[in-house]
Amino acid sequence: MKKQIIMLTSGILLSLGLVQCSDQKVDNGTSEEDSGITVPAENYGGYSSQVEWGNHLVTIAGCNDCHTPKKMTEKGPVIDSSLLLSGHPVNMPKIEVNKAEMEAKHLVVTMDLTEWVGPWGTSYAANLTPHETGLGNWSEEQFFKALREGKFKGLDGSRTLLPPMPWEMFKHFSDDEIKAIFAYLKSVKPVDNIVPAALPPVSAPQ
Repeated sequence: MKKQIIMLTSGILLSLGLVQCSDQKVDNGTSEEDSGITVPAENYGGYSSQVEWGNHLVTIAGCNDCHTPKKMTEKGPVIDSSLLLSGHPVNMPKIEVNKAEMEAKHLVVTMDLTEWVGPWGTSYAANLTPHETGLGNWSEEQFFKALREGKFKGLDGSRTLLPPMPWEMFKHFSDDEIKAIFAYLKSVKPVDNIVPAALPPVSAPQ
């Protein structure tokens, strides 16, 4: 009787040992794919690629409002997709206003939403395409410095970016979001457009 009990107990222990070994084999040797678990390689804000995510961020951040020229239609101004994100057109006529009055009254006058006049002077929306007249020669580090520190062209020692560029808000983008935006801007059609330099206030000492 004792022999039977011992043999039965040994059999149970042996079975438990085999089950445990089998479980360990599944844990150690079965891939996530085999087990039916799907884990994305990378997370791009729910988009399939970094560039698509960047496109989404540029769109909802309103970058096209200033950086893309417009075409006037019967329904008002619409984005000129052929000049996407190319900034203020170099050949566009300048705003004809009394700039001293605009600056004194703290008013802002815009034309095509790419040229702005205010107490800071006159600013022009930059070319954000990957052409050499835009971001073509920029490094990702420069782009970070422009958004995080408001540095013109992302260069140390340069002036602060002028209104209406809301870099004080954009600096709160996460690192991954800034990288996605930069990747998207590097993917759009390059447009040769040398944006005019910003002008100081007319009341500034000459």
